[in-house]
Amino acid sequence: MEVTKPHFLDLIKNKKWRELKRSLQDMDALDLSLMVENFSKNDKIILFRLLSREQAKNVFKMLPQSDQEEVIEGLSENSQKLSRLLNDIEPDDRTSFFEDLPEDIAQSFIQMLSPEERAITVKLLSYPKDSIGRLMTPEFVAIKADITVAKAFEHIRQFGQDSETLNVIYIIDHEWRLIDDISIKDLILASPEQHVSELLDHRFVFLNALDDQEAAIQVFKDYDREAMPVLNKEGVLLGIVTFDDILDVIEEESTEDFHKFGSIQNVSKNPLKERIFILYKNRIVWLVLLVFMNVFSGAALASFEDVIQQVVALVFFLPLLIDSGGNAGSQSATLMIRYLALGEIQISDWYKLIGRELMVSFLLGLTMAASVAAVASFRAPEVIIVVCIAMVINVMLGSLIGMLLPFIFTKLNIDPATASAPLVTSLSDICGVLIYFSIAARYFGF
Repeated sequence: MEVTKPHFLDLIKNKKWRELKRSLQDMDALDLSLMVENFSKNDKIILFRLLSREQAKNVFKMLPQSDQEEVIEGLSENSQKLSRLLNDIEPDDRTSFFEDLPEDIAQSFIQMLSPEERAITVKLLSYPKDSIGRLMTPEFVAIKADITVAKAFEHIRQFGQDSETLNVIYIIDHEWRLIDDISIKDLILASPEQHVSELLDHRFVFLNALDDQEAAIQVFKDYDREAMPVLNKEGVLLGIVTFDDILDVIEEESTEDFHKFGSIQNVSKNPLKERIFILYKNRIVWLVLLVFMNVFSGAALASFEDVIQQVVALVFFLPLLIDSGGNAGSQSATLMIRYLALGEIQISDWYKLIGRELMVSFLLGLTMAASVAAVASFRAPEVIIVVCIAMVINVMLGSLIGMLLPFIFTKLNIDPATASAPLVTSLSDICGVLIYFSIAARYFGF
């Protein structure tokens, strides 16, 4: 029988545990995780108490951090069940879970691990936050080069049960330094009597345990691998990073950049489960800073009171002009940040892009000036020339601000995503007001 949420709740209500357990046995881990996310805390705990060890492990790693914490908290009353779950989770998934917990809580959970799993966890957590060492798993298969292919398969059958992947086998020397890696396909197609050393080309790509996780993203993109070995500075094989872990990092980095571009700080949890004050705190800092920045726009307006009083029609076009400059700047900033993130342009390319950006923004400004001229011809024909010139200059200047800020921030070792849309828009607004009314003052002779 298919278990849907209403059916699940009905079985819970009527305490039909055996029927529920039988129904859950054949369910896919992904389907279970999606279903569990929408359950109350008590229902989550009931589910995990009924799942097999393998199911519980697979479902747990697919849940968001907040749901994982609820499950762990609920299972804390049953220390044996909790200990079994924590020991069953893959080392890299367990490290990812522990690193987001308060240190005292994480330490209490670490003490529940077996000596072997505790040593692995402590070692992984000893690497810097956001380093590749935090991301790797020590569960892989490594063999020596001087054995035969037949012996290699005996080793794989004996030790490959818990390996994260068997698609790639790693070749090491007697001091665990990496010599090469080889695909399982090459081993399968080789003669059983051949020595592994005969299959090697000694060309392999690796990651350094202390490098930032973003470096791993680029390496995976460049070499299109399912897994990458992780070495220390002596070349010793410490673990591997698999593509599914990199996908998680890509999602986290993209989310972080997206939030930064919206001037939002430290957003990591489900907004439906996060406290109101935390949501407020994550957004208020930049908004307050932008309020003070926009004071300059008001000051600029105040300095042109005489012009505004004499030509009131100018005010009608003010929001349109400054918004156009800000929008053009936000577009440009978005493109530059993305190009920098993908590695399609380098920081040294900034001067090559200025001429292209000026030409593109000039054409954009002309097109938008023609549109605003059509509006002005009906509303206030006397300001057409002022509005058109201001539109072209504002769009060009906003585009340049949006283009250059990500390069400036990158040069200062600041995440270019911090060159956010609100920041670009605020700077463009201030400049736009000054440009618009300066042109008007000169044109009308004030």
